[in-house]
Amino acid sequence: MKFGSVNNPEAINFVLPKDHPDTLKALQKKPSKSTHVFVGCAKWNKADLKGFYPRGTKDELEYYSRQFNSIELNATFYRIFPAEQFIKWYDKTPKGFKFFPKLNQEISHWKRLNDDVAPVVDNYLYGVVNLKEKLGCVFLQMHNNFAPKDFDRVINFIEGWPKEIPLAVEFRHTDWYNDESIAEDLYQLLEENNISNIIVDSAGRRDIMHMRLTNSRAFVRYVGANYASDYTRLDDWVERLKYWKDNGLEHINFFVHQNIEKESPLLSAYFIKKLNAELGMDLKIPNDDSEGQQKLL
Repeated sequence: MKFGSVNNPEAINFVLPKDHPDTLKALQKKPSKSTHVFVGCAKWNKADLKGFYPRGTKDELEYYSRQFNSIELNATFYRIFPAEQFIKWYDKTPKGFKFFPKLNQEISHWKRLNDDVAPVVDNYLYGVVNLKEKLGCVFLQMHNNFAPKDFDRVINFIEGWPKEIPLAVEFRHTDWYNDESIAEDLYQLLEENNISNIIVDSAGRRDIMHMRLTNSRAFVRYVGANYASDYTRLDDWVERLKYWKDNGLEHINFFVHQNIEKESPLLSAYFIKKLNAELGMDLKIPNDDSEGQQKLL
């Protein structure tokens, strides 16, 4: 993912901001005794994840889903797939695997949540629900230029969303988070409707690091810079997630992106090993017996 990429990552202050004061309040409303952790990449195709698949791998998703427990499904942004495709994906993946599909661009970027978006949403969900228990959380990512002047569209969309399907949202216009009155209205809307507030950690967009959870799901889209600091940044995230877990966080959904995606599996493996050690998890480390993994660890 190129979002927020920079030419000088060594000059960026990557220290995670302090939590929003209401994040802890959101967690303590209904603290969970257990935390469900799903970590994955954004793609599974061999062209992007070069070097990840053993020679002779015939089915990329089948292999990927035995290494990771989840995938951030960005393919659904570009195309509304028929129900049959979701059934095939469901059948190829093991028990416990989760898909986190992105809402289609017609919804977010073309119609921009306008009044006639509902039929498109219904058509999209008609296919997605065939993932059944393997559907993790649908997510909405709005265009950079979608500003708070269209807040009424957000209200209508959020309030009309089917509550039985988990949803997370991501806004990229700086005013959603840096105009205090707008931000507080947004957080209240999301919290009242049990919608997760996505956190994007990207080098060039520190302005949208809001650190405000609106329910018991931390949905983090982490964008590495293909630089040494990518690893220390993940160390900081492990520390923050442990704090949230200790305060009742129910879901951790953490997806690793890179400007050069082929490094995503290695970065993810490092992160998973740290989570296992610090949060007491037992997640599989991808390609644990591979040469590349041995070098990493």
